[in-house]
Amino acid sequence: MKWAKTLEISFICAMAALVSLAGSAAAADKEVTFAYQDMVTPLRVLMDEGTIEEETGYKITWRKFGGGGDVVRAMASGAVQIGEAGSSPIATAASQGMDIQLFWILDDIADAEQLVVRNGSDINSIADLKGKTVATPFVSTAHFQLIFALTDAGVNPKEVTILNMRPPEIAAAWDRGDIDATFIWDPVLGKAKQNGKVLVSAGDLSKKGRATFDGIMVDRAWAEANKPFLVKLVKLIAQKDAEYKAKAKSWDAVSPEAKAISKLTGAAPADVPGSLAAYRFLSLDEQASADWLGGGAAKALAETAQFLKEQGRISALAPDYAKFVTDEYVKAAK
Repeated sequence: MKWAKTLEISFICAMAALVSLAGSAAAADKEVTFAYQDMVTPLRVLMDEGTIEEETGYKITWRKFGGGGDVVRAMASGAVQIGEAGSSPIATAASQGMDIQLFWILDDIADAEQLVVRNGSDINSIADLKGKTVATPFVSTAHFQLIFALTDAGVNPKEVTILNMRPPEIAAAWDRGDIDATFIWDPVLGKAKQNGKVLVSAGDLSKKGRATFDGIMVDRAWAEANKPFLVKLVKLIAQKDAEYKAKAKSWDAVSPEAKAISKLTGAAPADVPGSLAAYRFLSLDEQASADWLGGGAAKALAETAQFLKEQGRISALAPDYAKFVTDEYVKAAK
């Protein structure tokens, strides 16, 4: 009987160990690495609160990157499953055949990216940029808009020294006086405007048919295996965006929201309200509309890719950019 009792206990322990291992495996499956940048958006408040982890039960590793090109490379390597990037890097990823999908428009960039020239640089128009030095992160939406602004003004981009720099590098170069101008977003934009003037914004250029946006893309295979997470994610972001739009005045420089955004982006709390106001944040209905995930975003990616190819930034175009955009998760969250 003692032997039987020992056997029974051993069996129970073995089963408990198997259950524990199965639980650990399930927990390990509920993990994701999310690449974000320094764009000033309400999502940063969610990140700081830990709300997404609490609501989904997922362990999220938040990794900050200096530009969309870096995010694309990280996703291509398999190190990141979800990543933020501008429409230009997303178009590049799609053109390279990466198996990704754009599932959320983080923001309509509008006036959140601007071309700023240094005071005293004798630059009063885009034509004056000939022979000058301009910094921007290559393959970013700002880079895309810079090239368009130059060509639209009749300036050959080869007549301008365009430097590929990440935002922190641009900030340092601006402080040293190494560059004459930059096409960039906050927090570096706010810093540059302290002793510079704006020539043109992304919003100005979008009126000429070159709309740009920031989006969130996901590895397609990972998305298929984690649909409930993505539905909950977009629902939470939409709620936080709506909260900001309803209470924008209360998100002032001394608010907890501004402090959270400052902590994650590096923007000064005093600059956060103005930075938020420069973007346009879309509701779930707008996200799913024909203007955005229902068709417009795919069209914008195709147009962006065509422009990048003309500039020699990509070698080929994808046959169909619609396959890289989905409204599935937004519709499920409504």
